[in-house]
Amino acid sequence: MAHHVGTEATGIEWSRMSNDLIHRICTLLPNNFAPVGQLPQHPGVSPKNCIPELERLAKLGFVGVNLNPDPAGGYWTDPPLIDKWWYPLYEKLAELEMTAMIHVTSSCNPVFHYTGAHYINGDTTAFMQLLQGNLFKDFPTLKFVIPHGGGAVPFHWGRYRGLAQEMKKPLLEGPSAEQRLLRHLRLSPCRGSNCMAKVIPVDNILFASELLGAVKGVDPETGHNYDDTKRYIDQLKISDSDKKKIFEGNARRVYPRLDKRLRNKQ
Repeated sequence: MAHHVGTEATGIEWSRMSNDLIHRICTLLPNNFAPVGQLPQHPGVSPKNCIPELERLAKLGFVGVNLNPDPAGGYWTDPPLIDKWWYPLYEKLAELEMTAMIHVTSSCNPVFHYTGAHYINGDTTAFMQLLQGNLFKDFPTLKFVIPHGGGAVPFHWGRYRGLAQEMKKPLLEGPSAEQRLLRHLRLSPCRGSNCMAKVIPVDNILFASELLGAVKGVDPETGHNYDDTKRYIDQLKISDSDKKKIFEGNARRVYPRLDKRLRNKQ
C-alpha cells in the first residue's frame, strides 16, 4: 500500500497498477483467488477521491477492498473511521456491496514497529473507533473485516463489553439489540484463536492465512511456519459445522459479491 509515499497522483497510479496485477492473477487462477483491491488513499486527502477506482474495481469483479484507517503511516493524522469525512466512501461501498478489510500500511513512526505494534494497534484502534460511534446505524449493510484476530480485542473482551455498556451502546453480542457492532464486523484468526473462539461468536470469525507472511520464519519447536494459521482452527474444540463457517460459510456471507463471482464463472 504505502499510502504515505509520494503524492496523491503517485498513489492513484500505484493503486491502478497493483489492482491490475491482482486482476490478472485472479483471471489466470480463478479457482484459487478472488480479487480484493487497494484504494488510492493519501494522508489528508478526502476518501471520496477513491470512488473512481472503487467503481472500476467493481466492474472488474473485485469482491472487496482494503481500507487504511491511517494513511499517514503511524501518525494518525486523518479523522477517525466514524467521522463523516469517510461517509462518501462508505456510501459507495454499501451501494456496490463491497466489503472492506481494515488494515494499516507500513509505519513511518519509529515508535511503532510495523508488524509487531502498528498493525495490532491499527486493528485495536479501528475497533474502538467503531465502538464509540453509530456508524452502522447510518450504514446498516456496510461490512468490515479486521485482521490479526482483531488486535487486542478478543484478549480484553470484558473491557470492550464493559466500555460499550458504560457508553450506553448496544451490547457487543447477543440477539436483542438492533445495531450490534458484531453484526457488521468479522475477525480473522491468529495464534490466539483458542481464546478468540471462546469470547467471539463463531459467526464472526473468518479463516485467513498468508502465502508469504509478515513473519516468514519457521517455529523451531514445531517445524510450522508462524503464519500457518489453519492448524490453529483445526485444533479448536468446536463442531465440524462451526469449522465450516470459519473456513467458508462466514466468508460467503460477509463478501456478498463472492458468490456472484462464482456464479458468473459457471
